[in-house]
Amino acid sequence: MTALTLKPAGVATLRADAIVVGVAKGAKGPVAAPGSEAVDTAFDGKLAAVLETLGASGGESEVTKLPAQGDLKAPVVIAVGLGPVPEKDETYGAETLRRAAGAAARALSGVKKAAFALPVETVEDIEAIAEGALLGAYAFTAYQGGQKNAKKGEGPKQPLAEVVLVGAKPRDKAHKRAAERAIALAEEVNRARDLVNTPPNDLTPESFAAVATAAGKENGIKVQVLDEKALAKGGYGGILGVGQGSANPPRLVKLAYTHPDAAKTLALVGKGITYDSGGISLKPAGHNETMKCDMSGAAAVFATVVAAARLGLPVNITGWLALAENMPSGSATRPGDVLRMYSGKTVEVLNTDAEGRLVLADALTRASEENPDAIVDVATLTGAMVLALGNRTFGIMSNDDAFRTSLHEIAEEAGEASWPMPLPADLRKGMDSPTADIANMGERMGGGLVAGLFLKEFVGEGITWAHLDIAGPAFHEGAPYGYTPKGGTGSSVRTLVRLAERTAAGDLG
Repeated sequence: MTALTLKPAGVATLRADAIVVGVAKGAKGPVAAPGSEAVDTAFDGKLAAVLETLGASGGESEVTKLPAQGDLKAPVVIAVGLGPVPEKDETYGAETLRRAAGAAARALSGVKKAAFALPVETVEDIEAIAEGALLGAYAFTAYQGGQKNAKKGEGPKQPLAEVVLVGAKPRDKAHKRAAERAIALAEEVNRARDLVNTPPNDLTPESFAAVATAAGKENGIKVQVLDEKALAKGGYGGILGVGQGSANPPRLVKLAYTHPDAAKTLALVGKGITYDSGGISLKPAGHNETMKCDMSGAAAVFATVVAAARLGLPVNITGWLALAENMPSGSATRPGDVLRMYSGKTVEVLNTDAEGRLVLADALTRASEENPDAIVDVATLTGAMVLALGNRTFGIMSNDDAFRTSLHEIAEEAGEASWPMPLPADLRKGMDSPTADIANMGERMGGGLVAGLFLKEFVGEGITWAHLDIAGPAFHEGAPYGYTPKGGTGSSVRTLVRLAERTAAGDLG
C-alpha cells in the first residue's frame, strides 16, 4: 500500500521524484491552481504559459509532465487538470480533487516519492486528495512478472510508493484524522479490488471465507462460517441450490463488528458468486470472461465491516457474505427445479443464471432474524441495471422512500454515482408460479426492478431495507480514469462506510 505523509509547506525544497500541481481551465487558457505558487515561481511565473505550449487545457484529470526548473529539488512536475476555474466564493469540489489526485498517482507508477501540492482549503480537501491518490496508486500485480523476470527487474511497475500531501499539518488533530480515515478507507477499497481481481481458481467460497476469518481475527471482528453441512442442516436451500453444481461447495459467512457505545445496528448482505457460468442456463460466449467479479457485493460488504472496525465507528455492523460458485454439472440445479429457501418459501428456478437473488434471499432472511435497524444488500445482480444506468452508476431500490433518498445523498457525498429506482408493484405478478410460492424470473422489461421485488419478499416485516445493484460500476473493462483502475473498482464501499458513519451519528434516513 502507498504510504501517506503530511507536510505543511515548502514544496520547492522538498526532495521528491515529482511534484504534482493543479491546473484549471480558464476563459483564456490554462490557469495555475492554488498550491502551485512555488512551482510557478520556479518557472518565472510562466507555468500556465508553458503548460499551454505543451497542449494542456486544464480539463478534468488531464495529465501533463514537464521537467522542473529553477530551485525545485524534484526533477519532474506533473500538472493535473481540475476542470473549470471555480466561480467567485466557490472552491474545487471533493470529487474533482479526488479524481485529479488519482489521475496523477496513476501517472506516477514506478516512482518512489511524489509531493501533491493541489488546492487545500479545508480538512475535506485533505481527505479527498489523500483518498484519491491512494486509490489511484492501486495496481493488481500478484499474477504478473514471474520469479525469473522479477529477479531481472523486468516485472510490472509498482505503484507510487509514497504520497507527500503538501498543505496538511501532521500535528493538527483534524488533519491527522482526515489522513487516517483516507488511509483506512483506501486500503479497504483496495482490499475489495484485490478480491474481485483474484482469479476464480484461487478465490473459491472456501478460500474467501478463510480470508474473511483471518481479517476478522486481525481487527476484532467475530466471524462465523457455515459450510455445506451446516447450510444443509439449517435449510439454506437458496445458497445450496446455486452451489450444488460446483466442486467448490458454498459458504455463508457472518462478520459481526460491535461497539460498546453503539445505539444502532446495520446489517449488510453481499452477493458472493465467486464465479458465475450461468449454471445449466449457460452464459453465451463472450459473457464469461469477467464473471470472477460476481462476488463484488460480498467483497464490498467485507471491506466495509473491516473499515468500520478500523475506524472504531460507534455502530454495530453485521456483514453477511453469501458465497457460492455457479457451475453446470450433473448435480447442478435445473430450470424447473423448486428450491425450499431458508425462509420456508419455495422458489421455482426458471433460469439458473438468476442465481444471485437466490443466495441473497437466504442471507436476507437470516439477517432479518436479528432485527437490525436497517438492511442493505449489495450485488452485481442484473444486466438490466447496466442497460438502464450505464457502466458507472449503481441503482438503489428500497422499501422506504426516505431511506432510498438518504442512500442516494450518501453515495453522492462519498463520490459514487448512483440513482434511485422504483419497485413497481405491478411487476410482482410476473413472478407468480403455478408450482411454487414464487419464481426467480419475471417480466424481461424492467428486469433490474423485478430482481429487487424478488429480494423484497425475503426481508423481515417492518425492517427498513435497500438494495444496491452495482452490476455496472463493480468491474471496469475500459481504460483507467481518475482514481478508477481497470478491473475491480471496490464500488459501494465508500457509500456503505459513509452510511455507517451517518448511522453512528444518529442520522439514519
